[in-house]
Amino acid sequence: MTRRELQEACAPLTATLRDVAVVIDTLASSLCMLVDDQGRLAGLLTDGDLRRALLRGASFEDLALPYATTSPQVVAAGSPRAHVLDILRALRIPGVPEVDADRRVVGLHTLSDIVGGEPLPNVAVVMAGGRGTRLGKLTESVPKPLMTVAGRTIVDWIILGLVGDGIRDVYVSVNHLADMVEDHLGDGSRLGCSVRYLREDPADPLGTAGSLRLLTRERPALADAVLVMNGDLMVDFDARALLEQHRARGAALTMGVRSYQHEVPFGVVERGPDGMVVGIAEKPTISLEINAAVYAVDPQALNLLPEGRASTMPWLAEQCVHRGMPVAAWSITADWIDVGTPGDLARAKGQT
Repeated sequence: MTRRELQEACAPLTATLRDVAVVIDTLASSLCMLVDDQGRLAGLLTDGDLRRALLRGASFEDLALPYATTSPQVVAAGSPRAHVLDILRALRIPGVPEVDADRRVVGLHTLSDIVGGEPLPNVAVVMAGGRGTRLGKLTESVPKPLMTVAGRTIVDWIILGLVGDGIRDVYVSVNHLADMVEDHLGDGSRLGCSVRYLREDPADPLGTAGSLRLLTRERPALADAVLVMNGDLMVDFDARALLEQHRARGAALTMGVRSYQHEVPFGVVERGPDGMVVGIAEKPTISLEINAAVYAVDPQALNLLPEGRASTMPWLAEQCVHRGMPVAAWSITADWIDVGTPGDLARAKGQT
């Protein structure tokens, strides 16, 4: 919701029921927020509240505040999309205001906003077939994408993020404990999308890219870029923006990248051509860009993948580069956790 739309969804404390009706009718949001001069939330009326007030004999010219819910359900600023979706569905309410620490309205979430605006034509593939060996015994009986973080599985977080950005067509690549992943996700309807499966042979895993060959068999007429990401990532990124940049740059493959700083724990010696010391940097920090395991891939690039053999996404990117096919980088600045080790999982859970 834009700032202007948010302002239009609000009315002052002096608003009448007629004013509220105009707000609800104009925005088709089914609710109106009443705010004071500082933008603090004082009450909320839904279209149902409005109807009930009129049925009880109220006039359109009556003040709206007496008919408002003065302690409505709200969420804190920056609340995850999945948390908001849970509240909307559990309470069966049309929308929930987002407020800051002073109860000023900074956003409004509706179900249509949460599950995205205009659907994108792109297919997304979530790689969820790995064994997660670095997590040790944790993944012996539970696949890594089904590890729970903040009350929801990692793969749920991933798919809800994609759905919120307009993706409606999701494939999940499965192998290790595939039945558990499929039983959990089902057809994807509870997450607002269609989920189908790319099933690898358990005896012949295909790596982080090989299962995309299975996609080309399922969808031989793909026309739009495919969004690909690992199934063990906790990251909030804008899939729509990634795909838009990919298209604008005419790239065959766009790789999400993230800045990574490493502090060398020693003094680093710089020597000149003659071998003499010309400088010493004490514990310098090296800044690099790393592969964030989020990609947009054109269908033509998928044809470079070998049939029936394991391959990786970095290998595919290198093949594109070697053939002169443009490979772009797209920066991810949000928090990013590759849930690969017990320490990573604890960090994702907020335990470290």
